Amino acid sequence: MSEALKIEGLQKTYENGFEALKGIDLSVEPGDFFALLGPNGAGKSTTIGIVSSLVAKSAGKVWVHGVDIDKDFPGAKRHLGIVPQEFNFNVFEKVEDILTNQAGYYGIPLREARKRTDQFLERLGLTEKRHTRARMLSGGMKRRLMIARALVHQPRLLILDEPTAGVDIEMRRSMYEFLREINAAGTTIILTTHYLEEAEALCRNMAIINHGKIVTNRSIKELLRDLHKEVFILDCASDIPQDLHIEGFDVQALDGHTVQVAIEKGQDLAELFSVLHQRDIAVVSMRNEANRLEQMFVNLLEQPA
Repeated sequence: MSEALKIEGLQKTYENGFEALKGIDLSVEPGDFFALLGPNGAGKSTTIGIVSSLVAKSAGKVWVHGVDIDKDFPGAKRHLGIVPQEFNFNVFEKVEDILTNQAGYYGIPLREARKRTDQFLERLGLTEKRHTRARMLSGGMKRRLMIARALVHQPRLLILDEPTAGVDIEMRRSMYEFLREINAAGTTIILTTHYLEEAEALCRNMAIINHGKIVTNRSIKELLRDLHKEVFILDCASDIPQDLHIEGFDVQALDGHTVQVAIEKGQDLAELFSVLHQRDIAVVSMRNEANRLEQMFVNLLEQPA
């Protein structure tokens, strides 16, 4: 079975000499929920632009479900749905017309196009807005419309470029549920995002790109296992002495009932809890000080280019 997306030696050099991509290799297996992360200017959007034929590459090869985009881009495009960062539909068109017309671009008969339009309007909570002109939609509704438009020809690979930008928490959560649903049904999804909690919540594998190079490409579980230090906040029912010291642990009393502890790789939290219990300090809750994936992300980007 061919990869959903395969990239070999992809390069992009602009006329001013700036190297946006420096020969990246990337493979995404069918059915994966894959995250492509990196800071602004790292090369994420350039990569997506090349895959979708909006940006001309300088070198390298790209295949979408085994179809070479240089030899048969129309064939590759049938497998591909793209949700870009910017809204790029006709804002004066009605919502249902945007979807029906998009289906028509792929040669889908009108009756089937209308059926699919109804299906995706319902699945993305847009049915009541079907006769509304797109410019009247909220930012979150416009983002949903973009996803529906990308899916109306039923692609096997969906690429989402910052899909929840400007979307409120409630709508973001419902969008997560929808994406998990279509991924479970077999659609491969590649997600670029600045919300690292999205990658941890949704994706199984990830690549981090920085300065036009892939810094790492592994499963999220493997990345998190390699995190050498994790900071926890312990909320306690008992009073905490300001000079709290526990041999072998990096602990700090933040206030009379809160302790910060940095756990090194291999250290046992149970041992820490045992010492606190011996000192009559009762821990009632524990939470991460920061997202673990975010800490890993920062650590990787701090490595030399």
